[in-house]
Amino acid sequence: MEKVYNSEEEFLRDYDSSKFEKLSMTTDILIFSVSSEEVDNYRKTDKKKMSILLVKRDNYPFKDKWCLPGGFIGIDEDLDAAPKRILKKETNVDNIYLEQLYTFGSVNRDPRMRVVSTSYIALIDKNRLTNNLSNNASWFDITFYEEKDNIVDITLDNGNTTISFKIEKILREQTTDRYSFKILKNDSLAFDHPLVILSGIERLKNKIEYTDIVFNMMPEYFTLGELQQVYEVILGKKLLDPAFRRIIANKVEKTTKMKTGGGHRPSYLFRYKSK
Repeated sequence: MEKVYNSEEEFLRDYDSSKFEKLSMTTDILIFSVSSEEVDNYRKTDKKKMSILLVKRDNYPFKDKWCLPGGFIGIDEDLDAAPKRILKKETNVDNIYLEQLYTFGSVNRDPRMRVVSTSYIALIDKNRLTNNLSNNASWFDITFYEEKDNIVDITLDNGNTTISFKIEKILREQTTDRYSFKILKNDSLAFDHPLVILSGIERLKNKIEYTDIVFNMMPEYFTLGELQQVYEVILGKKLLDPAFRRIIANKVEKTTKMKTGGGHRPSYLFRYKSK
């Protein structure tokens, strides 16, 4: 017969936490950037590339493999404080806005123990970072395309190392167009981080049209052509000018400043119109 307690204090005196199995909590951080890739022909506009910040593991498991910045959350640490501390420690990057992405909790996602990870995401301009990266951190350019049957191929490249993985998107809820993901191929990325990265890309693609997140990585002044390239890189598709103008109509304002030189016609510069 279950004991009946008369007060919270009496219950806590008898409470035995050892009868419950333990699990560990970690956090993984996705830092995305879209920046210019210089081209040789001065008459051509610099191409935009999306990139992600990774770190190389120096210990087991997955020693010498690349992964997202991340680590264990302290027992007395606030959930939102952990990713900021870990990001500063692992990459020397700080003072950036982070928002929660998703919680990953597959039973076998970590070979050490049962680990549940809450991931965070940010979109920044890596060229405006004032801090030098840690030696084991590197920006990887992202190339992704979706094949038939909801198969996504993603390649990450930092000029010295190329990482590729393939993921299947499985429709989970047709009415809300929500998917679950399954890794089909992963040659050198640690843990289940291919799933985390694709989840981050999908979130960015969804948020870019109805939020102002993209302006976190734009300079103060920019041309509409430069802004359109950023949208196209993140969405993974070309946008017709009328469709793009509708998306950004209430988000930017025209200035009197002009961009000149580089073999192009002068263009008006715009800036973000804060709410």
